[in-house]
Parts: sequence; C-alpha cells; structure tokens
Amino acid sequence: MKVRLLGTTIEVDESFVDESQDEIRAQIREYAEGDRRSFDLSVSFPDGSVGEVMRAMSAIPYGETRTYGDLAADLDTAPIAVGNACGRNPVPVVVPCHRVVGSDGGLKGYSAADGVATKRRLLDLEAEIATGSVQARLPDADGANG
Repeated sequence: MKVRLLGTTIEVDESFVDESQDEIRAQIREYAEGDRRSFDLSVSFPDGSVGEVMRAMSAIPYGETRTYGDLAADLDTAPIAVGNACGRNPVPVVVPCHRVVGSDGGLKGYSAADGVATKRRLLDLEAEIATGSVQARLPDADGANG
C-alpha cells in the first residue's frame, strides 16, 4: 500500500502487518503529526537476516539513531549486511530503518521514495518532536553537513 508522508509516498507492504490498512494509515498520520512516537502494530518479521535486522531496528528509540556498525556488532554480522537488510525492509517507517546511519552519522541510503531526502525529513521530524530542534548538522549521503 502507498502512504503519503512528509511530502512523499512510501510503499508499506501491509502483508507484514496484522492490522487493517486504515489502522496503518491512521498510525502513520499520527506519527507525522507528532502525536505518535511508536507504532502499535503487529509486524511479522521475515525469517533470516532481514528479520533479525528489522527486530534490531525496532528497538531503536524514537529520536535516536544507531550506526550500521552498531547493529552489525549486536547481530554478529557485517555493516554491509545490515545495510542490505535495511534496504529490504518491507515496512519502512513502521520499522524505523531511517534511524540507521553511517559510522560518521551520514545518511548512506534509504529505500523508500526520495531516498536520503526522506530519511533526513523523518530524522528531522523526530528530532524536532523529541528535542524541539532539527538536526541541522546531520551529514547527508556523501558526508557533507546539511
């Protein structure tokens, strides 16, 4: 299903979520409005490394980030494997792959529409809600500060 969020459309594979499309849309809307910091949706994680990485991403608190290396160390795998699994996340935003960044804080990629620009908007939204200010110096995909 396609969901409008922060000026873009994000594809969410609702077959991985037990609740209705209406409930998924409602919770994503609440998230975008700053009224929701976590999703109350039953997500089915795929088997294998993608599911393991999705579980680890689900544990990253709202307004915080972890590096690919952090997750790799926790899962006893390589950062590139974590990045590949992030790119196959079927339920972006619900399982917050946008909270995973490079070791330098750079935004290395994002599989949802508009890529890194959407990832930056999601992180800025969370920073603003969580702390009252956006992360103005968060590096972009090539390491330059934005």
